[in-house]
Amino acid sequence: MTQKPQSSPAETRGNNPNQSVPGDPAPTCWALSEGHAGMEIQAVALARALGLEPVIKRVRIRKPWRWIPPRFLPLPLSGPGPGGDALAPPWPDVIITCGRQVVAPAAAIRRASKDQGKSSTFAIHIQDPKVPFGWFDVIVAPEHDQVSGPNVITGRGGINGITLERLAQAAEEFAPLYAHLPRPLIGVIIGGSNRVYTMDGPVVERLARQLAELAEANGAGLAVTPSRRTGAENEATLRRTLANTPAKIWDGENANPYFGILALADAFIVTCDSVNMVSEAATTGKPVHVVELEGGSAKFRRFHESLRKDGITRAFEGQLESWDYPALQETSRIAAEIRARMPEELRARLGA
Repeated sequence: MTQKPQSSPAETRGNNPNQSVPGDPAPTCWALSEGHAGMEIQAVALARALGLEPVIKRVRIRKPWRWIPPRFLPLPLSGPGPGGDALAPPWPDVIITCGRQVVAPAAAIRRASKDQGKSSTFAIHIQDPKVPFGWFDVIVAPEHDQVSGPNVITGRGGINGITLERLAQAAEEFAPLYAHLPRPLIGVIIGGSNRVYTMDGPVVERLARQLAELAEANGAGLAVTPSRRTGAENEATLRRTLANTPAKIWDGENANPYFGILALADAFIVTCDSVNMVSEAATTGKPVHVVELEGGSAKFRRFHESLRKDGITRAFEGQLESWDYPALQETSRIAAEIRARMPEELRARLGA
């Protein structure tokens, strides 16, 4: 008896070449960034929330082209600048970008992919791209940017990769590091000066005194993590002022305990200079006290006012407070909405 040969995927699809069948490969994905950690983290986190494992591509636009608006960039796929990755076919099924310099290359890839004989690359940009929104399939923008459009999905705060599984792993890994500290354990997440905020010596001295007094008044322990923007002098002030306080201040050596602090702390004190830091603390559903700094901008004010209005954060006044709110789970919500907007074939390959 002659055995009937198996049908090829194309034959199995019948008259619909875009229909997915069992055995189709998982979608490919690139995460494009300028190399800035904060932007790259968001692109990678969104990819993983979609069920994709991205290949990270770092774009370096050559001078003087990096200074011109993305819509005027000539030949965006002509070749990488110093230290950049080459962008060449085969083009990915999905591309996720964050940052000004990756806008034009991503849009060019979306256009070029139509020549591959399949659906074009599904392009997602995080933040306002400052170009016509039609260059992308989806724009993911924070509410405080105040942008809108038929392909715009808005969210509160920054995209992040925090999941219950990741927090559970971090809690197990870092629990011994903070086991000697008393409870409640307060996670202190400190940023620094940036384009719109100033965190100088007097501010840090006042904050450090408040932390020491708070720990004494509440019998609390402090798990403190400075950032790269905090600066050596400000870190020294924290260490000096908290020397006789039950506190563990990360020294920048060994593994970063940031996720461990998010998992283990009972409440947080976070400086206001970073949307991501405040957003990530709020994914835990634990009290988030925000330290005001000098400066600010309209966008930052809208962000902080929105979270305070909805009872997610409160201003830090030197006291430890307790309250409840629904944990921010914006990344998973946004990912679900993006999947709903993807072509049927792509959703099927994602298992969505």
